[in-house]
Amino acid sequence: MTVRTIIRYPSSALATLCEPVTTFGPDLAALQQDLVDTMRAAPGVGITAAHIGVLQRIFVLELQPGKILTYINPEIVRTSTETIRHVEGSVSMPGLTEEVERPRQVTVRFRNLAGGEQEETADDFHAICIQHEIDQLDGLFWIKRLSKLKRDRLIRKWEKAQR
Repeated sequence: MTVRTIIRYPSSALATLCEPVTTFGPDLAALQQDLVDTMRAAPGVGITAAHIGVLQRIFVLELQPGKILTYINPEIVRTSTETIRHVEGSVSMPGLTEEVERPRQVTVRFRNLAGGEQEETADDFHAICIQHEIDQLDGLFWIKRLSKLKRDRLIRKWEKAQR
């Protein structure tokens, strides 16, 4: 469909709580396809509607080529006590990454494009991606998960790269 413009850090849209999707139909399917096209062009493995300035609770993941996972109004209903560390980044802050610790496993409840309710359990990288994107839908940009020292260092690096 369309590759949309990605909002860059520190846009206030990235710190805004997204609204639940209430209308399922062709417009939502078009938004989902725009997210896929934009994510692939970035490139990235996940993107939320907030990354393109649409403050609705939807994100897509492509963890395996050609296998698109769509999550609408997602909520994490369970997390493991075991954690995992992984390097994360964002299409809104391209080129910068840092290691983040998160639960190794999550169970997420969400709706599909038709509005049907679903629930799945994800492990490891898949679980990390789900948590990362839900954080964004909640207005929590990924660098907020870093220590103040690491976050400040990353922001200085980003600001310098933008000059």
